[in-house]
Amino acid sequence: MFSGSIAALVTPMGSDGSLDYAALEKLIGFHVEAGSEALVVAGTTGESATLTRGEHVEVLERSCELAAGRIPIIAGTGSNSTAQTLALSRAVDRLPLAGLMVVTPYYNKPTQEGLFLHFSKVADAVAHPLILYNVPSRTGVDLKPATVARLAPHENIAAIKEATAELDRIETLRDACGSEFSLLSGDDATAAEFMLRGGHGVISVTANVAPAQMRALCDAARAGDRGSTEKIDSGLRALHRDLFVESNPIPVKWAVGRMGLIGPGIRLPLTPLSGQYHETVRAAMAAAGIESEES
Repeated sequence: MFSGSIAALVTPMGSDGSLDYAALEKLIGFHVEAGSEALVVAGTTGESATLTRGEHVEVLERSCELAAGRIPIIAGTGSNSTAQTLALSRAVDRLPLAGLMVVTPYYNKPTQEGLFLHFSKVADAVAHPLILYNVPSRTGVDLKPATVARLAPHENIAAIKEATAELDRIETLRDACGSEFSLLSGDDATAAEFMLRGGHGVISVTANVAPAQMRALCDAARAGDRGSTEKIDSGLRALHRDLFVESNPIPVKWAVGRMGLIGPGIRLPLTPLSGQYHETVRAAMAAAGIESEES
């Protein structure tokens, strides 16, 4: 079962946009030491949409090599084409991954039946378990709980990353999908309550910056300790909010850069964090106890 604090990892890049594997090694070691329970590599926060097919496969290969079994690696392999998603998922299925995370097809706005067939075909084609990823604010399509309930019995579909922030879905999904199906928050701002209501973990942007704190938050929430959960979360709320002052992953890459872990690279059409937000993000980091370098 997928659970706990899973970081939606940024992809380190040089100032020219080239992939920076030395920084990737540093990042993975940072998360191992901090207690992150898994890493999603080449997901939305990892700028998957700007990676070439070769880069996408290579960054997953290198991540598995660098992790060396110390932390599970989950591969982001979704696209808005079923054929392309199948091809990429098959290309990395040979790697020692914990699973594949597949986002709902974006822009073309499939029906619920189209979503059911899309995920079913991918799950049929690979050996690794799938995490369904529902993020309507970015994709323009909502994977409804009834469709998740149809997909959950598939032996290769193990979890959903639910990024709607609609907490009333948790009970519906849990009742429909069973206790072995992992419910993962995809929204840091509501993740604490999501887990207190029965969710199993979070795939987190905040965990890039505050991995130890997010691990502590998940541990407290999974233990049902509301007081400790809310206390830890209170120190992270500014990060949950301000890592989205511009489109993800713009602010989080700036923050991780200020921590000395990665360089300044980000690929168009995304741009570096606007100067007007530097102090906002730095203050959020300070509120969480995270030191940052001057920009």
